[in-house]
Amino acid sequence: MTLALRCGAHDNAYGSQRTAAVQRVLQRLRDEGIEQVRVAWADLHGSFRAKTLVGIDTVAAAFDNGVGMVSTLLLKDMSDRTAFKVFEPGALAALPGLAAANSVLMLPDPHSLQWLPWAPGTAWLRAEPFVEDGTPAPADPRRVLQRALAALAQFDAQGFSLRCGLEVEFHIYRITDQRLAVEDASWPAEPPVLQLLHPGYQLLSEAWADLADEALAIVRRTALALGLPLQSLEIEFGPSQFEAVFAPTDALTAADQMLLFRNHVRQALRRAGYHASFVCRPPDPPCANAVASGWHLHHGLVDASGANVFAHQQQPLSATGMHWLAGLLAHAQGMAALCAPTIPAYSRFRGSVMAPQAAVWGRDNRGAMLRVVGLPGSAAVRIENRIGEPLANPYLMIAAQVFAGLDGLRRQLQPGPPTESPYAAGLPALPGNLSDALDALAADSVLQQGLGPVMAHLLQVVKRQEISRHEQAPDKAQWERSEYFSRF
Repeated sequence: MTLALRCGAHDNAYGSQRTAAVQRVLQRLRDEGIEQVRVAWADLHGSFRAKTLVGIDTVAAAFDNGVGMVSTLLLKDMSDRTAFKVFEPGALAALPGLAAANSVLMLPDPHSLQWLPWAPGTAWLRAEPFVEDGTPAPADPRRVLQRALAALAQFDAQGFSLRCGLEVEFHIYRITDQRLAVEDASWPAEPPVLQLLHPGYQLLSEAWADLADEALAIVRRTALALGLPLQSLEIEFGPSQFEAVFAPTDALTAADQMLLFRNHVRQALRRAGYHASFVCRPPDPPCANAVASGWHLHHGLVDASGANVFAHQQQPLSATGMHWLAGLLAHAQGMAALCAPTIPAYSRFRGSVMAPQAAVWGRDNRGAMLRVVGLPGSAAVRIENRIGEPLANPYLMIAAQVFAGLDGLRRQLQPGPPTESPYAAGLPALPGNLSDALDALAADSVLQQGLGPVMAHLLQVVKRQEISRHEQAPDKAQWERSEYFSRF
């Protein structure tokens, strides 16, 4: 029996739809003369792992039987070190289906087919990981979000769903020295030698946009070719810092789009001689005076008819919106570990430009963690959560909004009045470092239940290993440069 059948694809209408979609994909590959297909899966950190399949027959077999990969890929920290002693008895007792670097299978989704515009002759498919008996592989971040959205849809008879708009900041540098000599090899490798694209400190400067036009044209062409709803590319405040803004869509699609943008724009730019990084704050050296980047998640609830559930004619938010907002505030401390999962991210909460420092909300206030946007009665009313960093795993970050917001709805929490002084003393401060955020996540029963025991355990082990290695590093700037900046 094939993996597709073991996974239950034959049990309902989805099975026949999948079969038809597979045949369409195979025919398109033949018609286009595609030479290779990357079958990719998003890991714990939102980085794509992929195998490249050659030949139509190989791709057809993958749709039936999956593509094998070693299970330790689910257990890696950001440096690619396995966080568990997989060959010791009992080491993976909390992670069912994983043992001794066994195999898991990636089953391609035929509906995810993409042509990679910077890699002629190459197509791309997103895959879902399964163990060999057809059981979903544990610790798949995308499934965490799918479960969260299913719980949201079942909460109310109106069938709530979540819509998200992405607003993500990042840095691009010109590579002046590839630094690919054998003697430069290290684990992880150092970044190449870089040069600024613009000097910064002139927000939305048309002159700086023109100066960086070549790189921005690559970003624009790549995003649009991938079908991403890019609305604008902007010059951000810091040196060589930019921002991309996307039209809102359903939450799962938005998460998928974030990964496509983050992973694939980096690839297209690298081929053209640029280094793009979504690290919150590039390290000094080489990036002196870098300004921290944020990922601002605009989101709102809609009912089955598509109506904005947060909108109210007189108030900033409806009662439902207020309860949701209060849930986000109540779980802000633990949520930080899912929205800002790297060590450099926490420098942003200590005085960065227009970054949050406390778990407070405000009306169109960019210093608050939660900014309520839109005039009363407007269909565009929404909440902007400003706690996130660009390297957050989008599936886990968006799922965190659902876990916290649903708790606010269930308990009908109230957020209190909006702040006008988001940096005032005495407010509930956001965690000061990743370790404190992980402690808060471990103590938050709502977030723990939402993640599930496998994902919750995996996150703690992987991130604690990362923190331990950082603490032991004699040169922490060099550690952050090679661990994060050179790779992400």
